[in-house]
Amino acid sequence: MPSSAFERQAQQRQQRVTRRALLLGAAQLGGFGLLAGRMYQLQVLESERYVTLADKNRIGLRLDVATRGLILDRYGRALANNRTTYRIAVVPELAGDLPRVLDQLHELVPLDPEDRQRVLERATRQRSFLPVTAYENLLWREIARIGVHTADLPGVEISATKQRVYPEGPYSVHLIGYVGLVSEKELTGDPVLTLPDFRIGKSGVEKVYDLRLRGAAGRRQVEVNAVGRTIRELDHKPAQTGTALRLSLDAKLQRFSVDRLGDETGAAVVMDAYSGEVLAMASRPTFDPALFAGGISHADWNSLLTAPDTPLVNKAIAGQYAPGSTFKMVVALAALESGMVTAKTSFFCPGFMELGKGKFHCWNRHGHGKVNLHSSIVQSCDVYFYEVARRIGIDRIAAMARRLGFGTKLGIDLPGETGGLMPDKDWKRRRFDQPWQIGESLIAGIGQGYVLATPLQLAVMIARLVNGGLAVTPRLTVPDAQPVAERPPSMQISPSALRAVISGMVGVMSDAKGTARAAQIPAPEMRMGGKTGTSQVRRISTRERRLGVLRNQERPREHRDHALFVGFAPIEKPRFVTAVIVEHGGGGSTTAAPIARDILLETQLRARERPA
Repeated sequence: MPSSAFERQAQQRQQRVTRRALLLGAAQLGGFGLLAGRMYQLQVLESERYVTLADKNRIGLRLDVATRGLILDRYGRALANNRTTYRIAVVPELAGDLPRVLDQLHELVPLDPEDRQRVLERATRQRSFLPVTAYENLLWREIARIGVHTADLPGVEISATKQRVYPEGPYSVHLIGYVGLVSEKELTGDPVLTLPDFRIGKSGVEKVYDLRLRGAAGRRQVEVNAVGRTIRELDHKPAQTGTALRLSLDAKLQRFSVDRLGDETGAAVVMDAYSGEVLAMASRPTFDPALFAGGISHADWNSLLTAPDTPLVNKAIAGQYAPGSTFKMVVALAALESGMVTAKTSFFCPGFMELGKGKFHCWNRHGHGKVNLHSSIVQSCDVYFYEVARRIGIDRIAAMARRLGFGTKLGIDLPGETGGLMPDKDWKRRRFDQPWQIGESLIAGIGQGYVLATPLQLAVMIARLVNGGLAVTPRLTVPDAQPVAERPPSMQISPSALRAVISGMVGVMSDAKGTARAAQIPAPEMRMGGKTGTSQVRRISTRERRLGVLRNQERPREHRDHALFVGFAPIEKPRFVTAVIVEHGGGGSTTAAPIARDILLETQLRARERPA
């Protein structure tokens, strides 16, 4: 019996061991199954992912900055180019005693204390095998001086880089613009933007066409070790130089126009009346884009930013001025197209016009007597245009002005263009919640009051007048491939109305009483037509008129009138148009007209030398 009980206990223990073994085996099998499944997932299902991650740990990508594309004028002259300069970098790991090496470099080429401190600080923040730039934009003679001592300068590396240069400098900076370092807000996630050599367009066509000009960065795949040190190069795709950009600009005419403005502040625009190509666009004062080549200092930037004459502003497209009497052709066309006034309609000018209890004065206080459309443009009679504006109203004037390019941006491929202002009844109601007054129409009729225009808009107005009423638009770039010429749309203005206005502009320069007769081009085949303008910058009070208004040259500069002139040449088959404004220059006939004459004469002479 005992033996039988003993056997039963043994059997029970054996059964318990067997169950435990089975449970343990099952657990082990399950564990091996999970491990095998995970290995299958890692090695089969997700193998590509982990191969990529491993490669990223092993293979690094290096980018090389592409050479920026050239900017050329219409004849192939370089307006923006690239110059090879040199950089000196020091690898702290190889230099050993970095301060000593910097001292040795300083003996060969002076190193500013601020730059020296920057190098030392950078060396402590980054890995010791990475180079730290000590000098940039060195010339060949400086590199040669250092090069002969490289054996005694451990860790010193010499490399070549490209620096943007502008052969025309201040003469074209408002058009070409400049490049600069990438700011934080300009980072888009593109890694090339973080490279120390990389520059982007900050203004002008450099900014508008930045993506085209910058090209494509080169890419090098290199094998690196665990700490990022380069072991060897695996693949190399060279950088692609940016595409060259050709402008309609004539560099020599541009230089002439800027020089002709001299020390005056203002702008001048020259356009082809049919193609819309901008041949010159001068803005004064100007500045040197070389200031931005290696990064402009805070002092220089603040000096440009706070200068009273705003040198950073391209006044040809961003300056907004009351057009004064240069606006009278718009009013004349609106009147003729309305049918309410004809070319023969005459009014009497006693030197002023009364409206209610107010008086609106003519620039000639003695009056012009009886004048019609032609003589009113020739003599720039204000009273005639007061009366015309009173009859046709502001809305008709505004509608014609917009057809001629006022009150809106013209879409030239430059940043910073403004649209001016062409008011009407609805505009005043929206802006001031007030009704339009008749007196405001009179003031708008002579290009004053709320009316504002840019020099480019004035040039476009003249182009649309003399090209037969075609809505030409300004452009600054020349297409890569010569497109089929498309005729600009017609503005549907009566040819007889255009002829009447153009005749008045010819008379301004040629008739005995023409306001700019003294500024006419002597050569008969190059003679020009035009219109003077004088734009008040402050209102003249009744008391001042009674006491006698000071002449422009007797007033403080900021109170002097702006001088304007718009013109075209030659008279027979007009091709070129110009608009000139001289800030606080006084009379348009004495200041702006001679500048415009010289520019139009130079334009025609250059066209004979280099026909299109």
